[in-house]
Amino acid sequence: MSTHPHAMTPPAVGDWSPSSWQQRIALQQPTYDDADELASATAQLAALPPLVTSWEVLALKQALAEAQDGQRFLLQGGDCAESFADCTSPIISNRLKVLLQMSLVMVHGLKKPVLRVGRFAGQYAKPRSADTETRDGVTLPSFRGDVVNAPAFTPEARRADPQRLIQAHAHSALTMNFVRALIDGGFADLHHPEYWDLAWVEHSPMAAEYRQMVASIGDSLRFMETLAGPITGFSRVDFFTSHEALLLHYEQALTRQVPRHPGWFNLSTHFPWIGMRTAALDGAHVEYFRGIRNPVAVKIGPSVTPEQLLPLMDALNPDDEPGRLTLIHRMGNAAIADKLPPLLQAVKREGRRVLWVADPMHGNTESTSNGYKTRRFDNIRGELDQAFDIHAAAGTRLGGVHLELTGEDVTECLGGARDLVELDLDRAYKSTVDPRLNYEQSLELAMLIVRKSGGMA
Repeated sequence: MSTHPHAMTPPAVGDWSPSSWQQRIALQQPTYDDADELASATAQLAALPPLVTSWEVLALKQALAEAQDGQRFLLQGGDCAESFADCTSPIISNRLKVLLQMSLVMVHGLKKPVLRVGRFAGQYAKPRSADTETRDGVTLPSFRGDVVNAPAFTPEARRADPQRLIQAHAHSALTMNFVRALIDGGFADLHHPEYWDLAWVEHSPMAAEYRQMVASIGDSLRFMETLAGPITGFSRVDFFTSHEALLLHYEQALTRQVPRHPGWFNLSTHFPWIGMRTAALDGAHVEYFRGIRNPVAVKIGPSVTPEQLLPLMDALNPDDEPGRLTLIHRMGNAAIADKLPPLLQAVKREGRRVLWVADPMHGNTESTSNGYKTRRFDNIRGELDQAFDIHAAAGTRLGGVHLELTGEDVTECLGGARDLVELDLDRAYKSTVDPRLNYEQSLELAMLIVRKSGGMA
């Protein structure tokens, strides 16, 4: 039981089963019109092999515990919402390249290991503001991501189709298999960072600074190996996956018990998180999350108070287990200075172990005059910049970032190295849900993180 009781004492995990969430109110779930079809699909899904292993999950939890202690920095990034159509080798490898390049910048500047977690291989569900959408007098269910339905505005496309649960598993498995093959084959080898180059950014304003950094790392590596011989640890990296565990029928079907490890593991991903819209203390998502042994995260928005946050922490991490709980704050550039400090102070006062991570994306979304949903890079950079200063002032540690990004040549967020303006959005706006950082903007943020941490002049 919790040693830090607050408004509600959570029930013991021994009372839990993967289906216990069904006794609670489950928000953001699709409405399936055929219960037998849903039951058949989830039974088929439950018989399929898992996507990750329990020992990988426990290894990540240990690495997150080290990040809590300041020994590592978490880089979590990827698509806002994956699509089945984007399960292709160029898109997957380009996304991986961006994350590897960002982590190389951070390792070089922070002088500490970077924990790489991809926001992919399962990020197929998205929360919606309304259950339905109306166009020209026609009302249909909202698009909830490829795991649920399709974006086309037709009754057939918008029907919640249980067979998409099976398709999501298949596309996640294909993505994971390709990422593992790339990494095991030396794609992430620090001896060959040229493998990570993206053709379209050859003339990027950031390219010269990045290549200078790569050359410096290469010189250092060759010098060390001249003295000590080949250093095999630089030939590969650990890489983990994460997604918002929104669709609970899917998550339940992939929750398993394994030999020699007690308890239940969500084996659809290493690192599931709860979104801001589904984090109610008495809701189905918190009930599900409290029973799994994975490390878990919660998105924390500007409406959250200490009186809400502390009981939530009790429910999800009653024993204050190292590496178990990450809090991802997404306040917005205009709100973070007022909203974040009280939460930091409350958690610090209670002496709780938590990894604080900044998501500077989701609090800074706006719509342009030409109808695009976008984010201004200045606001993203501003929130991240403030986050470091606020944590420093509070005596807490910002231990990671959570970003929506892509390796494609998109124009979805305004500003950045090429100073994208509203007219540029027409050129390459590809996201079906939220705007993502492109390569240049992602690398620019990586360099900001290093500078704020004292790693660059």
